[in-house]
Amino acid sequence: MTTNDEFTNDENKNWKTKILVIGAIIGAVTGLGAAYLLIQQADEEESLQISPGEGVKLGVSVFSFLRQVTQLG
Repeated sequence: MTTNDEFTNDENKNWKTKILVIGAIIGAVTGLGAAYLLIQQADEEESLQISPGEGVKLGVSVFSFLRQVTQLG
């Protein structure tokens, strides 16, 4: 015989798995879009140059975005 605790554990695993899969898909699509835009820019300018300052700004922006996402829940 199963108990309510087993159902609760299954439900917890299910929603966690769904969130992980959705997050992975969103991350993959976002990364693909960013790569596409970088390729388009490189084709137009014949080179892709990102300065260290731009890299730091991008990194800070990514961490800021991730921090905001974690504060949603």
